[in-house]
Formats: sequence, structure tokens, C-alpha cells
Amino acid sequence: MTFPSIASFEDALAAARAPDGAATTAARARQAALTKPAGSLGRLEEIAIFFAGWQRRERPRIDRGSMIVFAGNHGVTIHGVSAFPASVTGQMVANFRAGGAAINALSGAAGLELKVVALDLDRPTADFTIAPAMDDAECLAALNAGAGVVEEGLDLVVLGEMGIGNSTAAAALCARSFGGSAADWVGPGTGVDAGGIARKTGVVTQALAFHGAAPNSAVETLRRVGGREIAAIAGAVVRARQLGIPVLLDGFICCSAVAPLAADNRAITAHCLAGHCSAEPGHARLLDRMGLDPILSLGMRLGEGSGAAVAAGIVRAALAAHGEMATFEEAAVAASL
Repeated sequence: MTFPSIASFEDALAAARAPDGAATTAARARQAALTKPAGSLGRLEEIAIFFAGWQRRERPRIDRGSMIVFAGNHGVTIHGVSAFPASVTGQMVANFRAGGAAINALSGAAGLELKVVALDLDRPTADFTIAPAMDDAECLAALNAGAGVVEEGLDLVVLGEMGIGNSTAAAALCARSFGGSAADWVGPGTGVDAGGIARKTGVVTQALAFHGAAPNSAVETLRRVGGREIAAIAGAVVRARQLGIPVLLDGFICCSAVAPLAADNRAITAHCLAGHCSAEPGHARLLDRMGLDPILSLGMRLGEGSGAAVAAGIVRAALAAHGEMATFEEAAVAASL
């Protein structure tokens, strides 16, 4: 299913589905009955209960988990905001498809099906310092590219991205969504030096001024200063919510796709977990604004969905402990003195 119009996407964002309360209660009761001191598995217990609510079953599991990497090119790269040329986006997509990238190894290790969705790489978005990055039709097409790849029957969706220049777009998205100056959100991205960070800050400042009088809705923010791969992530998040599928988010750019959605409807992050906190400076601030507590903090800043793929292994561990441990009654172990 895709969204026939921007209005239908906005309706879906506003009507966010809730988790199953009965399944959540049953999972919490099961945790209390397992052969361990209460709370002794810490965050693993919370993750299992979270998945129970969204999967609507006391013992959640991941029979089918999908790692989806969206790729897009950005016109704003003409300003020298990245350490790499825009052509690297397509080259890395080819590497993904050939099986040679970090995300191939990490998604395989996590038992995830990898899908790579390249979005009009030969047609970069417009330079958003002088025009909207996308028109309405282009933005809707990108939203639907994301929504269309989220299949019914999935137990977990893990999201990632590839797009030279997209950390510049991410900074602009965060500033429009949650306020602050460009300097509050701009970081080194692919590894630019101090001069590169200054250029990025100037570009984002110019973009925020150019679009300053425009409506601040989620779709307007995405189409004005986002990118195709970023809008696709937003579409995937909203479609997963319609289907009740838990989502594992990657780093700063991936989470920036959710920022405009959360600014419109804070509850949209309720089915999402942050896989990790990346080394990009704005990511911790963004996670705090969206109320997301990262599972991991490993100093990663690669993108591609790599941090989220590593966190998927933690999720599997949490669900295994929850589903496979014996209860005190089953093991004939005294629950208390």
C-alpha cells in the first residue's frame, strides 16, 4: 500500500496506531515469572515488552526482519559540504548490491534481509539554498518508495540510508523541526575539517533563511530541505506504524527523517527504537528531543543502517531471553524465600 496523496500521508501520521495493551501486560507478567531477579536483565526486559506490544503477542519473535537502505543524491553538494563527491552514492549502492559493504556483513550477522532502494540517483534534488529540494509530486513519490517496501508480515524493520550530502540535509531538517541555529545541528558528516563544517553551517543557515516563511508541516519540511532517501525513510516509518511493525532507527540522518514527523505528532516515535547514538554531534540532541534512548553507543558514524543492524543483535538476544527462559514454576525454582 502507498499513499495516494500528501493529505492521506498526513492523515496516517495523525492517526498513529497504538500497541496492544493486553500483549504488553502479558509480556510484563511473563518477565516477572522468569527465573531471574526482577529487573536483572535491565534494558533487555524493556525491549521484549516493547516488541510484545507492537507484535501483539506475549512472546514476540523475529522470523522476518528487513534491513532497508534508501539512497539518494543531493543538489546541495555543489557547495562542497562533503568530503566525497556525489558520484560516491551510486558507487556505494553498487557495492551494497555486490555484497561488499559493512551493511552487507552486519545485516547478515543480524539475520536481516537486506534491501537496497536507490531513488533517481541520476536526478539529484534541487539545491535547497535557492529552491525546495523536491516538488510535491517528487516528495510524495519518495514517501511512497519508502511505504511500498514495508511488507505486511515483517516482524522488524531496520532503516538506513546512503546519500552524499545528506548530513547537511539532516541538520536543516532538525533545525526546522526543533529549532536552534545551524551550528547547533551541523557536524563533520563524512569527516570534513573545520573549514568544511563552516561551509556546511553557512549552507544550512542560508537554507533556513530561504525557507523561513514556508509552512512548518512535516511534509513541507521534508520536501524543502530533505532528500529522496530521507523522505523514503519517513514514508517507511509511517507505513510500519500503520501495520504495527516495530522500527529500529540508525544514526543522525536516519533519525532526522523522523524529526519532522515527531514535530507534527510526538507519538509517531512510539513504535521506534534508536539502534545507537552516533558520533555525529547532533544525534544525541535529536534523540533527546524525540524521547528515544539509544540501545548502543559505539562511536559509529558510518550510516548505511550499520549501527541499527548491530543493535538488532541485541534485540534478538532480548527476545530469546524473554521467550526461551523457564518460569519459576516450570523450573521448580523458588520465586522467593
